[in-house]
Amino acid sequence: MMEEKSGSLGARQHISTRFAEELEAIKNSLLEMGGKTESQIRLATEALLSGAGDTAEEAVQMDRDINQMEVEIDDQCARIIARRQPAAFDLRLIISIAKVTTDLERIGDEASKVAQMALKSTVRLPVRVAENHTTALATHVSNMLRRALDAFARLSVDAAVRVMLANKDSMEDYDAGMQLLEAAIRDNPATLKSCMDQIWALRSLDRIGDHASNIAEQIVYLVTGSDVRHMDEATLLNLLDVSTDS
Repeated sequence: MMEEKSGSLGARQHISTRFAEELEAIKNSLLEMGGKTESQIRLATEALLSGAGDTAEEAVQMDRDINQMEVEIDDQCARIIARRQPAAFDLRLIISIAKVTTDLERIGDEASKVAQMALKSTVRLPVRVAENHTTALATHVSNMLRRALDAFARLSVDAAVRVMLANKDSMEDYDAGMQLLEAAIRDNPATLKSCMDQIWALRSLDRIGDHASNIAEQIVYLVTGSDVRHMDEATLLNLLDVSTDS
């Protein structure tokens, strides 16, 4: 009888170890997808500002890879739920991973749109009136994504909340860039097509920031079980670790 109990305990430990390994593997896949998405944003922005068609093509191609990674991670999530029937934190982890992959895929879509604007701009002389603001916005949202992925890797609520709070900071460059482009169109209607490409690119970059904030929200949900979507800034500030430097 004792041998049977010992064998059952060993089997449970083996299953638990395998489950932990599966969860770690799927987390690593998610972080790899996030890293590829970061690279895609960088390439797409470089292409938009330089007019390099080959760089733009590379960014568009990366979107196909990111889409495939989303499908594979979703499949992993579904298989784990079916086999392991996870509960509590493990279930929240899998749900969060599935939602984060969706946001990463949408970030990839927006980066691809920026690259496509770059391809169009190589055909005609681009207008650079909002170049500084485009660069600043791209840098800001890329940093948001990087920090959100780091917060996920460390399961840091504090870092995630700081990403969410940073989202509003991108509006200054977004609004300033839009105003410059709208003024350029009014002053010289012949620049309409080129300016509209840059307007759409700014909008895509702004949406990337929104998706990075969504990823941060999932981290808070994962760790605390609390839904922080639509929370006001004052409530979010209460979640910060006041002992942590800004």
